[in-house]
Amino acid sequence: MLFLPVAHVFGRMVQIGAIRAGLHLAHCSDPVGRLQPDLASFKPTFVLAVPRIFEKVYNGAEAKADAAGKGKIFRKAAEVAVAYSESLDKRGFNPLLTLQHALFNKLVYSKIRAALGGNVEAAISGGAPLGKRLGHFYRGAGVTIYEGYGLTETTAGATLNITGSLKVGTVGKPIPGTSIKIADDGEVLIRGPIVMRGYWQNDSANSEVFTEDRWFKSGDLGQIDEDGFLSIVGRKKELIVTAGGKNVAPAVLEDRLRAHPLVSQCVVVGDNQPFIAALVTIDQDALKTWIVANKKDGATIATLTQDPDLIAVVQTAVDEANKAVSKAESIRKFTILPTDFTIAGGQLTAKLSIKRHVVAQEFAKEISELFTK
Repeated sequence: MLFLPVAHVFGRMVQIGAIRAGLHLAHCSDPVGRLQPDLASFKPTFVLAVPRIFEKVYNGAEAKADAAGKGKIFRKAAEVAVAYSESLDKRGFNPLLTLQHALFNKLVYSKIRAALGGNVEAAISGGAPLGKRLGHFYRGAGVTIYEGYGLTETTAGATLNITGSLKVGTVGKPIPGTSIKIADDGEVLIRGPIVMRGYWQNDSANSEVFTEDRWFKSGDLGQIDEDGFLSIVGRKKELIVTAGGKNVAPAVLEDRLRAHPLVSQCVVVGDNQPFIAALVTIDQDALKTWIVANKKDGATIATLTQDPDLIAVVQTAVDEANKAVSKAESIRKFTILPTDFTIAGGQLTAKLSIKRHVVAQEFAKEISELFTK
């Protein structure tokens, strides 16, 4: 089942490959509104999507558990799934962990697999980093997600995790014939037959994206570990430089913040500012459950943006996200927006990535107030 638009190079490649291989392929026209119904009706064995899809399934399951008074059980199950997945890499045997995993497989993980249609054996995630925590959770729950990395200019995948060569939290090793290296400023450079010859009749753009020895400048920041696996840190052009000169990659904070079931989207801001702040939007489905549980009958997101209880919940998510970075990189202030980011509203791309320039323009007043109040 494909959740990527066919205008996306990876989505197009998968569609053509499926047709050539004679596979049954389904498209989801509305990944936000029809995610669960489409998964339930098609029952895919293989899912290809962006990280936001896997986040929504996880957050939806956690919100449902909270509503049923089983939130603590779910979070313990998630903790065990992550630990179990990590233990697979260490090749050790922990009897207690194995027993806990078997128990939660019946109580929780089977429901996660059911939420993906019930037949999913594996998945591929692309378009943005999935995050180590979520990758380990899904593998521990019985659905291995293989992350890859590439761009339109590299004919989709340049690196990929595969069976037998998988490291959760990375985007894998270069595919055969492709070379990857990291520039002095941290940018990922790519060379090989998959790289385009250049932009059509645009010499000035070509001179900007190719080095003198024809390495393609991806625009992404990354790291290569001792085993040759590539990890993506963020986009070079999205790097925030505070007034104090601290370089902050927003993706690290944003990925962790979105892990909370109440958080739909977030945008970290703070370029040329004394500290880091964030705009946060609330997941409408999770909010309905929260309103009932907290006896806020009749409330809407528009009336809750300044609600102390909701602010306190989001603060816990911010505190958790901040554990991944230094104090200078941490989110000091945030504001809850009265509306969510959507494709129709123009704040999200077709693959559910945030259009930062649109958000910055549309919510310029809210961003300014974060640093002036």
